[in-house]
Amino acid sequence: MPKDSGLKPEDKSPGLDWSAGPAGTKSYVVISIDPDVTTDLSLMNKPGVTIKADSPRQNIYHWALIDIPPDVHRLAPGDDGDGFIPGGKPIGPAKVGVRGVNDYWYLFNNPKAAPAMHGPYGGYDGPCPPNNDERVHNYRFLVYALDIPTLPLSGAFFAPAVLKAMQGHILAEGEADAMFTFDGK
Repeated sequence: MPKDSGLKPEDKSPGLDWSAGPAGTKSYVVISIDPDVTTDLSLMNKPGVTIKADSPRQNIYHWALIDIPPDVHRLAPGDDGDGFIPGGKPIGPAKVGVRGVNDYWYLFNNPKAAPAMHGPYGGYDGPCPPNNDERVHNYRFLVYALDIPTLPLSGAFFAPAVLKAMQGHILAEGEADAMFTFDGK
């Protein structure tokens, strides 16, 4: 995406298709991670500053959707997010499965953010790497087949809690990767 093009990401959840899990699959989980986010968030989009490609990085989770029924093997584009909503989409039951909180919560629930931006940020919120970052951001979309119909999570749960709750219940997993960056022009 050209840096000064005026183009903005649609922030629509991607379409995902996966094969049926092995015998005994009782639910699916979808998680999306950007492992390329700078650990110093104060540098993001800061005028006159470049985030070097080799600077320290951290995971930011863009999506946590649990308890997807075992007969569902597809999420159509926009099924769990069709545009950015200031304050976020609600957590809890969704069109398919149960939404957790994505890490936009960490980015917008702080004193510097406008109160209208505070919120739970459930479901999918897409790529928004800083325009001053030299690194191409990799987005990992993970699908897990589980041997239990429901994870023991409720309320405002985050992806790391999902990953912990799934331990010992994963029958199979798949991954699709995508990349996003501003081209610097």
